[in-house]
Amino acid sequence: MINDGAELSESEQLTQASVEAMEALEVADEQVVDYGQLSRKDFVSLLESQLALAKGENAKPADFKRTDEVLKEAKVHFDQSKKTEREEALKKYLAENESEDGFEFKPDELTLQFDALYRQIKDVKNHYFQDLEKSKDKNFASKTQLLQRLRELVENDESNTTNPGSSWQEFKKIQDEWKAAGNIASPHNSTLWATFHALIDRYYSNRNIYYELKELDRKKNLQQKTELVEKVESLAKSLENATLSKAVLEEANAHFDEYKHIGPGPKAEQEVLWQRLKLALDAIHDARRAQADAQKHVLAQNYEVKSKIYETLVPYTSFTSSSINEWNEKTKEVVALQEQWVNTKGQMLREEGRELSKKFWATLKTFFHNKGEFFRQLEAKREQNLKLKTELCEAVEAILETSEDSSANTDKVIALQKQWKQIGQVPEKFKDSIFERFKKACDAYFDRKRAKNSEIEREFTENLSLKQALCEKIEAGAKIEGANLKELNAFKSEWSSIGFVPKKDMQAINKRYIDAVNSYVSAIGKLSPKERDQVMIDNDSSNSNEGDSRSLQRKESDIRRRMTQIENDLTIWQNNIEFFGRSKNGEKVRAEFEKKIIVAQKQLADLKQQLKIVREAL
Repeated sequence: MINDGAELSESEQLTQASVEAMEALEVADEQVVDYGQLSRKDFVSLLESQLALAKGENAKPADFKRTDEVLKEAKVHFDQSKKTEREEALKKYLAENESEDGFEFKPDELTLQFDALYRQIKDVKNHYFQDLEKSKDKNFASKTQLLQRLRELVENDESNTTNPGSSWQEFKKIQDEWKAAGNIASPHNSTLWATFHALIDRYYSNRNIYYELKELDRKKNLQQKTELVEKVESLAKSLENATLSKAVLEEANAHFDEYKHIGPGPKAEQEVLWQRLKLALDAIHDARRAQADAQKHVLAQNYEVKSKIYETLVPYTSFTSSSINEWNEKTKEVVALQEQWVNTKGQMLREEGRELSKKFWATLKTFFHNKGEFFRQLEAKREQNLKLKTELCEAVEAILETSEDSSANTDKVIALQKQWKQIGQVPEKFKDSIFERFKKACDAYFDRKRAKNSEIEREFTENLSLKQALCEKIEAGAKIEGANLKELNAFKSEWSSIGFVPKKDMQAINKRYIDAVNSYVSAIGKLSPKERDQVMIDNDSSNSNEGDSRSLQRKESDIRRRMTQIENDLTIWQNNIEFFGRSKNGEKVRAEFEKKIIVAQKQLADLKQQLKIVREAL
């Protein structure tokens, strides 16, 4: 095949456009991995897939570049996971041993697998690029030798004009070997290409006698290039009803690469053919750019949706509360946002998406860290509550062991029960056991007290029956003749000898007894009013032993009120008595008031005596 120097600049332009198109499509097709959602097992699986890709026969430098990016991101997240696990293990070790002396953190099987895969991938990559450099050096040496052979061929051909056809086969062989040689280091590539094409031009220029052969070869080149152009045009036309795929773009680039290596055709037809190829490639690249723009718009929309989810999540990092229910409600809302994030399918803009994803999962982690801290503090408070309730149990059990059910002990138990109600919750696993222990101790104390009270209650009931019978005897004695103080005193002695009655019946039986005694006193005809009052007050006083002192207090208050009224009257009468002598009937009025004063003074003396008796009874 024949190649000329005029085509080099066009080839280089299309080569650059092809490379850019391939890189752009690969970026668009690349999946954005949300590393924050991966488990440690997922990281191991991810590295296994990357290792298989690196070991593949068709591995290319671009594949290793993407693998490097995956390793970089994966290692950061995996190392953070290992660090978190180690910190938790150390925290647990310190809680159990109070010192980190002797602490040793051993990585688990997934960590060992991850590290081993990481090293393998690095080794494969290093070997690949070492081999690639070696092959480039080898290719450079090969192409340098080919240029030397071609130069010698051209120079020999220039000096050997008698047999210009003798070098043709060697020339074609050098062309084929040059095409088969691989890439070389980029600084030398353009120089070698320029030298190669310059030597080819010299060779063809020196072979004008073979013009017909050259023209025939150009026609053959034209036919081959036409077929390649038609294939590229067919690919461009197929995009009218379908989207551009990576396979279509790779096929178009492969045809273009083959086109470059075919020698020139007739100049007139070659320019037309070149414009057709350029037009078809432009259509493919335009489709690629339009598709990339559309995809970029979709990525931007996905980014916007997830940005709103992230912004909704951010305020939850400052949430605080002392209520478990409120924390649980907020957790439901946060989990709903997490599910909304996960269920929002589709990729985002690459760099912005990676940063947004990192911030989202960090914010989510902050919320759950705050929640965990709340429950850790709550658990500590519940442990303290358990300690306090245990002390209450021990206090009730200590009272129970004394076998004393005095009023003081009863008040203590009741006070401990009130304290129990004021103490908050304990850890869930001790909730029932500690309550049962406290209830058992309290029930045992009050059951014993109730058992003793039952015996006392029976005695009180018997006393009530005796007092009711005595009241009936006194009431009967008041209705017949022969009532006297001696018998009354006997009744009172008998009443005093009878013990307590049930509290609910105490007021009624006391009232009946007082009424019965008062009736009996009224039946005694020989008593003066003063003696009768004395007996009645004594009767009230004797009943204060039953614990009802309120009636005596009321009587004391009534006596004091009456004494105050009489003292006020006496003061007024004594102050004004002197004025009565100056009036016409003054002496008569004065005498009446003097009588009133004498009566009032006697009443006052009686009331003072009654007050004395009542005070002594209290």
